[in-house]
Amino acid sequence: MPLTDVAVRNAKPGSKTLRIRDERGLYLEISPKGGKWWRFRYMLKGRANMLSLGVYPDVSLKEARQRRDETRKLLANGIDPGKARREEKAETAASAETFECIAREWWAKFQPTWTEDHGNQILHRLELNVFPWIGARPIKEITAPEVLAVARRIESRGALEMAHRMVQNCGQVFRYGIATGRCERNPAGDLRGALPPTRETHHPSLTDPKAIAHLLRSMEDYQGSHVTSCALRLAPIVFVRPGELRHAEWCEIDIEGKEWRIPANKMKMRVQHIVPLSRQAITIIEEVRPLTGHGKYLFPSARTLNRPMSENTVNAALRRLGYTKEELTGHGFRSMASTLLNEMGWNRDAIERQLSHAERDNIRAAYNYAEYLPERRRMMQAWADYLDKLKAGAKITPLYALER
Repeated sequence: MPLTDVAVRNAKPGSKTLRIRDERGLYLEISPKGGKWWRFRYMLKGRANMLSLGVYPDVSLKEARQRRDETRKLLANGIDPGKARREEKAETAASAETFECIAREWWAKFQPTWTEDHGNQILHRLELNVFPWIGARPIKEITAPEVLAVARRIESRGALEMAHRMVQNCGQVFRYGIATGRCERNPAGDLRGALPPTRETHHPSLTDPKAIAHLLRSMEDYQGSHVTSCALRLAPIVFVRPGELRHAEWCEIDIEGKEWRIPANKMKMRVQHIVPLSRQAITIIEEVRPLTGHGKYLFPSARTLNRPMSENTVNAALRRLGYTKEELTGHGFRSMASTLLNEMGWNRDAIERQLSHAERDNIRAAYNYAEYLPERRRMMQAWADYLDKLKAGAKITPLYALER
């Protein structure tokens, strides 16, 4: 007699495993602990076989019968359903070991250790330049010439530096695949010397005082969004990385203490960074507070307060002021400050610490994020005063001794 939904639901376990027959080879198997499984019994080459069709109640009686009928069709066509299932599982496992699958797994594993911008750049680079070409390939079958072909495709666009970075990222994915048992070697490692070396480049910047004075006056006349104007004017004063500026949060700003503490997870070097705030910096921050102070970010997106402004906002503002990407970028304010502060005679170590450049000893860096802080406070105020005087048109002789 065929089973009913009520009979399946009310079936009770016994002291031993029970099998209650439905029809056409379908059984409900009940374990002594109460678990219920659907089983299909069939004969193949004179031998009895049993195939699992799912667990009740996740698989209902109706669904179990549908699976049974599909399995019977395979048998009618001379196909062993057990073998077909094993082959399907093998194909699924193989698809889970493609380069793209493992690359995304690697990215998800390490993404928390990167800044948001850096992580997004890596994933975007892979999605745009790598996955369309070798993403669907089993990672263990990819060869060095295949990786080189991808790199040369990028190089042909004139993006040699990106080609090198892509090879580096692919190498990281392959090493992760080796560590997790999905491949045996790193073919990207065989490409050393296969691409032309990159030339060291620096972010375009201004270091001539007259040019800087013109820039600062142009910033004061910026006609775009007032929030963007504030970000643009604050950038040269604090000279942090563009990503750090646009991700600045109100909870990180201490007006009374005159400092901005950037958490380690936002920093390139993963170490907390202190930015002493000059009077001029605080004035700009207080200027933007009525517009964005009720949200999370000092400089939010124009579309929503829950996201920071676009990474291109400051650069776009500079283009609007007439500066090309070959003349100046948001990152160039760091080179500007570094060059002139060194010329002024400030302590080089204090400058490097304020630029949050890499500390060779990561443990030392973690404990010395406040190193040279008293001198850095004086230096940041002197720098802001210097920019003000340039903007006002004064002739400046930047002598460190006069600023101490």
